Amino acid sequence: MIRILTTDHPAATEITIDGELVGEYVEAVQNSVDQAIGQKTPVHLFLRDVGQMDEQGRTLLRHLAARGVELSASGLYTSYVVAEIRGELARRLTVADPPMLPKMST
Repeated sequence: MIRILTTDHPAATEITIDGELVGEYVEAVQNSVDQAIGQKTPVHLFLRDVGQMDEQGRTLLRHLAARGVELSASGLYTSYVVAEIRGELARRLTVADPPMLPKMST
């Protein structure tokens, strides 16, 4: 079972998830986020009471984070998953965009 609550704020759209982020429910979350992104405001996905998450759910979260969706969570497990995904994204961005070094004159 999953419950998806969408709240529109002037500066952003918040989507709150309760239940299980597994299998057939992943598509419902994806559709909700896609609709929110279509409104051209920042999107915040809050995993409030997610008791179970499978690899499809984690893959969705990675994909959404890469698209700029802000992720947050309550609960030990979901907070850990979100922190892990943020870290992966930060590492990829650091490797993909190394700092520019000044040219050495010869």
